[in-house]
Amino acid sequence: MASLTVENYAKTIYLLAQQTGADAVATGQIATALGVLPGTVTSMLKTLDESYLATYTPYEGVRLTPAGRALALRMLRRHRLIEQFLSQTLNLTWDEVHEEAEHMEHAVSDALVDRIDVYLGHPATDPHGDPIPQPDGSMAAAADRPLAQCKVGERFRVARVTDQSPEFLRYLSQAGLEIGAQGSLVSNDLSRDNMTIEIANQNKTLSRDAAAKLMVR
Repeated sequence: MASLTVENYAKTIYLLAQQTGADAVATGQIATALGVLPGTVTSMLKTLDESYLATYTPYEGVRLTPAGRALALRMLRRHRLIEQFLSQTLNLTWDEVHEEAEHMEHAVSDALVDRIDVYLGHPATDPHGDPIPQPDGSMAAAADRPLAQCKVGERFRVARVTDQSPEFLRYLSQAGLEIGAQGSLVSNDLSRDNMTIEIANQNKTLSRDAAAKLMVR
């Protein structure tokens, strides 16, 4: 049985590798993501290596083994299904579900998670648009791209949000940019580093940084 800390590290390493596309994840990246000291991360990576969940090479980084990847996807399945359950049945907003799921994902059994999946009708994504892994560890690839890469005049539908901090999600809700919202790109002002979009018959200005965190189709 993996400890809570081991589960968190495996999940974090997997997510960082997906975000960066790098072969190995650096110690500093993990320390920043988890809010701990680099020395603490190094000690834990050695433990993961000894447990055959990861391969750690000093000054190069860490890679999950097949066993480590399976553990990470198991935790992601739990986390994202719990988020969807809290949103769909208890009406928690998308900026509230992440923190609750962080606590609950370590306590529930795989059997309960499977029952939640059936109860919800096998949802494909969580409230933030992230794909939910299947029981066998498979997961659909996200066929979307950043809003910042859209061309002027192009229509889009918000499919996923990569920054899931409560503050950013509340900002998106106020702007009408929740999952499923549809609009079009009106202008792309590189000199001011912002973009203007039309959504719900209103023009709204977004920074390119914010637009880069909105994945659209």
